[in-house]
Amino acid sequence: MASTLNMNGEDPVERPQQIRDIIGGLERYNPQAAEVLEAYLQQQCEEKFCDCNANRALLKLYQLNPDRLKDEIVTNVLVKTMTQFPSPQFDLALHLLSPSYSNPGPGSASDLAEAVTKLRVLNAQLEGAQYDHFWATFESDDIYADLTTDIKGFEEMIRVKIAQLISQAFREINVSVLESYLGLRSEAEVKTFVTETCGWKVADDGVVYIPKNAENEAKKTEIREDVTVDMFSRVIKRSWEETA
Repeated sequence: MASTLNMNGEDPVERPQQIRDIIGGLERYNPQAAEVLEAYLQQQCEEKFCDCNANRALLKLYQLNPDRLKDEIVTNVLVKTMTQFPSPQFDLALHLLSPSYSNPGPGSASDLAEAVTKLRVLNAQLEGAQYDHFWATFESDDIYADLTTDIKGFEEMIRVKIAQLISQAFREINVSVLESYLGLRSEAEVKTFVTETCGWKVADDGVVYIPKNAENEAKKTEIREDVTVDMFSRVIKRSWEETA
């Protein structure tokens, strides 16, 4: 695909040495390191890459030092992990949050808990390849735009990832289907996206042709079983002995 967005969220090349030193040593438990990791998260949000390892280290510091927790930082971490679907990154981050945020009881939900609940819905839809439902949910409430506003190019990253996954499963797909999967408002927008961002071709009849790749290419499977006469004779002999 034509896009060059970095989707290596566990060990990105953009990670600076200072961050490597923090997450690779005892400094990851220093409460003062939270400020450095928060600034690094802001860099990720602005530069369209994700470092889930470093972000988990930040959430761990919040877990150990709850007085330092910042709601906006937590939601930004969760949104960034969401862009890595399909993967366990969202759940790994979620499990570092207090149950009062990740699994609030009835009538006890805080603003952060409500935000986490809504982001879990979005993530579940992406993980389940319910792309049309994802976009419908995303556009159903202004709070989703608020939760993702700090992540530059969020919608573009989601569309690129969906397109990558589609390219692994399809060689041909109709423009109207892509319109719902990509959350675009018209066939014209779809054609622009798939030709300029993905490098795919669109025919006059509305069929999008996806180039052959290692995942979407039909492969002939040949099953070969080498059974020698000696092996067969041993089976017959054993069967004869058992009946005798």
